[in-house]
Amino acid sequence: MNQKIVIIGGVAAGPKTAARVKRLLPGAEVLIIDQDSLISYGGCGIPYYVSGEVSDEQELRDTSFHMTRDESFFARAKGVTVRTRTRALAINRQAKTVLVQKLDDGSREEIPYDQLVLATGSRPNVLPIPGADLDGVFTISDLHQAIAIKDRIVRGEVKRAVIIGGGAIGIEMAEAFVDLWHMEATILEYMPQLLPRLVDWDFAGMLEYHLAAKGVVVHTNEAATRIEGEKGKVKRVVTPRRSLEADLVVMAVGVRARSELATEAGLLVSPQGNIVVNERMQTSDPNIYAAGDCIAVVNRLTGKSGIAPMGSLANKEGRIVADNLAGIPTRYRGWVGSFVLKAFDSCIGATGLSLEAARAEGFKAAAVTTAQSDRAHFFPTQSVIPLRLIFDLNSRRLLGVQGFGPMGDAVLARIDAAAALLQQDATIDDVSQVEMAYAPPFATALDALNATGNVADNLAAGRLRYVDTRDFLNWMEDFANRPDWVALDIRHPSEAEILAAKFGAEKWRTIPYIEIRERYRELPDDKTMLIICDAGTRSSEIQIFLDSVGLQNNLVLGGGLNLIRRLGADWL
Repeated sequence: MNQKIVIIGGVAAGPKTAARVKRLLPGAEVLIIDQDSLISYGGCGIPYYVSGEVSDEQELRDTSFHMTRDESFFARAKGVTVRTRTRALAINRQAKTVLVQKLDDGSREEIPYDQLVLATGSRPNVLPIPGADLDGVFTISDLHQAIAIKDRIVRGEVKRAVIIGGGAIGIEMAEAFVDLWHMEATILEYMPQLLPRLVDWDFAGMLEYHLAAKGVVVHTNEAATRIEGEKGKVKRVVTPRRSLEADLVVMAVGVRARSELATEAGLLVSPQGNIVVNERMQTSDPNIYAAGDCIAVVNRLTGKSGIAPMGSLANKEGRIVADNLAGIPTRYRGWVGSFVLKAFDSCIGATGLSLEAARAEGFKAAAVTTAQSDRAHFFPTQSVIPLRLIFDLNSRRLLGVQGFGPMGDAVLARIDAAAALLQQDATIDDVSQVEMAYAPPFATALDALNATGNVADNLAAGRLRYVDTRDFLNWMEDFANRPDWVALDIRHPSEAEILAAKFGAEKWRTIPYIEIRERYRELPDDKTMLIICDAGTRSSEIQIFLDSVGLQNNLVLGGGLNLIRRLGADWL
């Protein structure tokens, strides 16, 4: 008798499981059930459909060879039966059946299974505030919502949009509204920064400054308290500080697992509502598997589990489910938390833990920041990419890497390499020595990631002392009241002397890098010197020299003025 495999959910993990199972078990009877009419689409591409970069929603549903992934495609190309507009109502584990309802006529049916796969995904959170149900308030929950948003824009009904939530989806939607449609877009984030806990405050600050330069208004530390409308349609979003006029509101405040079926069937579900699975993706019932946004995924750095709503992970998990269904013992070891985000002509990415998150998890965490060339300095398209590396001071274990730079391959390449290292429990020594592909159009001979690992080694060994970026900026705001600190600018005089003229030669000392060894006796020994260059590399070298001649009261500005400039300092 052929194996009967029933899959509930048809967006990412479900179709991946089905297609892989049929390759491994061609004789298996595989059925996908989904309550929607649209299946197997690239949900992560929704903001780019709204922006117009993806011209037609059909492209999100097509394969790379231009065939639409619908019921007919799965039946004819994959040998998989798909039943859309069919809702799973209950699981009978003893009888091994699923009760379903056809949404078009209301009829019900019991479907038998040998193995069941739950790929029920997640649903967006909706803030419990007045006006959340007004016409014109959207969540990015499915392709239908995206089509409705774009239809309103095309009809000229939307000039001003407010996005509640400064995570990845919120930022992508803001870009979508501003870049092509030239709308007014405002992001509200109740945490102190964008991408909270994903990146550190200064990397979020670089992103916020860049968004503002492109026309996106960002308000952090500010929550929406109500949404007001007229005649049932949204008109404004109100916060404790302001009222924002809006023709459309996108609520992008996270997601939660669709785990009701699992809970009602008596399967083990985490306190957060995620379906608990083992390394083979089995639930507490060995005949029922689960994958995708609905499951509890273990973070390999912290050992804690939580929701991980990523299409990339859902596809990996679906393949692992299929392997185990086919008798190929395959383990899922969890994730480290990697992402990359397009923001107009720039991008930001990270993997692992931010410094704040690492310390909250109990690590004795430290961080270094560099501003390295993404390719050979003599190559015409060279750009500077700030990188941050977070590590544990006791074990030297790598905990995370963040990057910000121009849209392209540079940040992505370093984040991907760091993600692979994190999955191998790498140390900062491994980062220093990891082999990276090199050619001048793509990288430097000593890659930016290697160089950042070297800086971390210097900090861990006590050969480097930093001034915190926030402390430096605070000093610049009120340096008249901090006479114990002075800047030592070692850049070329044509650059350094502009700031010396602005802030005074006594407060902003300038000695070119090439002349320090000859002129160090001119430096004060009764003040803390903040050694400043463009990237921090020359500064760290000068710090070691000054230490050797007894001028040890000094600190390096990590990332140099390249980092400060990207934070929008108005004095630069």
